[in-house]
Amino acid sequence: MPKLPSLSARQVCGILEKHGFAIIRQKGSHIILRKQLPDRGITVPVPNHSEIAKGTLKSIINQSEIPQSAFLK
Repeated sequence: MPKLPSLSARQVCGILEKHGFAIIRQKGSHIILRKQLPDRGITVPVPNHSEIAKGTLKSIINQSEIPQSAFLK
């Protein structure tokens, strides 16, 4: 699998929004996005940084249940 690219919070939020997430609030330096499914909701916090760390990006991908390929350039 290819390496994850360096993405900003704005880019990550854009990808999440394309997959049905909506920004519900921002508290401090974290943007909170939520996607409501029929049986449950998925909430994903995204740090508002110019470059998100690779480990943090991997965690966001796992929490959001979106394929990693959606985050590749």
